[in-house]
Amino acid sequence: MKLRTYAMRVLGATLLATSGTVPVKAQDITIGTILSTTGRAAFLGEDMKRGMEIAVEEINAKGGVLGKKIKWIFYDTESQSVKGVNAVKRLISQDKVAMVVGGGSMSGIALAVLPMTERAKVPFISTEGSMQIVNPVAKRPFTFKSTADDDQVVARALDYLKKKGVKKFALLHSTTGFGQSALAQTKKVAPQYDMTVVFEAFGPADTDLTPQLTRIKERGAQAVIIWTVTPAGVVALKQMQQLGMQKMYRLHSYGFVSQRYMKLAGDAAKDLLLVSVKFPVGDDLPDSDKAKKKILSLIAKYKNKYGREPNQFVAQTYDAIHLAVIAINKAKSSDSVNIRNALQSITGYDGASGTFNFSKKRHSGLSKNDLVLVKWEDGRFKLADY
Repeated sequence: MKLRTYAMRVLGATLLATSGTVPVKAQDITIGTILSTTGRAAFLGEDMKRGMEIAVEEINAKGGVLGKKIKWIFYDTESQSVKGVNAVKRLISQDKVAMVVGGGSMSGIALAVLPMTERAKVPFISTEGSMQIVNPVAKRPFTFKSTADDDQVVARALDYLKKKGVKKFALLHSTTGFGQSALAQTKKVAPQYDMTVVFEAFGPADTDLTPQLTRIKERGAQAVIIWTVTPAGVVALKQMQQLGMQKMYRLHSYGFVSQRYMKLAGDAAKDLLLVSVKFPVGDDLPDSDKAKKKILSLIAKYKNKYGREPNQFVAQTYDAIHLAVIAINKAKSSDSVNIRNALQSITGYDGASGTFNFSKKRHSGLSKNDLVLVKWEDGRFKLADY
């Protein structure tokens, strides 16, 4: 099936929807992207795409990269791994991209396409969550990530729970690649905190989590960490409310920091905490925080362009494009090996998601120091724990 394709004109133009890509001029440097702007991950993909649009426009307005304009080629994967694989195949073989930035808005899609980018030695910056995307680094030397690793998110959540005296918690996770990665990392991290864990899983489309929640309640967990990017996370909150589990510490992982989900959850989101990058609470950050200025600037640009508040997914794709351009500039060419080497030498880059520090052994740039706990109150996210 032929994919719907999109190409973004360079400086000063709007996104075009076409049946094929816009021809790439010799003077342009080409970056390819796959995201899901339709299908079940569309609520993520649309904002992720917009974060990249702003970044590309911003960079081209300042002269582009290596004195050339970025030509950005975009394909919608429709939340399907097969379509993601086909799109990346086209980016590599036909569009001849210098880099692939964005892995389909879902960890499962990113994991499905990275074998192709690795074989072709095309640098790939994933904007998806699972740390399995970049690990083990020795087997994924051309793959990087603009999001925090699962073990860092788990550690940030457990730092908070330890401070509150919690000794036993539950991980309620989806069976997707995103959730399975959280399961693996929680098993590794929790013993470091001397905490007992109750594990329960659910399908991403499940509409009844009562059995899992009942078992969690019966086993005496003091807190629940929910790990999903699907509406099942709203179901969990509402059914916890029905089961009288409101007094437990309830945390959602960073993939659930969405205004849409908070509105769907309604009263069930009261007192909920979410592990997040700092972007959604930029206004609440102290002026000394390095991320604050860039966050407020991006929020203003997004609101001016799209007429509404952005979410954290905008920040992670915005940062990914800027990281790609930094690497190309450092490499001084579009040579893939030079770009890869440049990417893993980036340190101290203050983005909208946090401060990025890569190395030969670590291809995820963020740490738990870039994460905060937020809450939903009065129609907006507010800083809960800095």
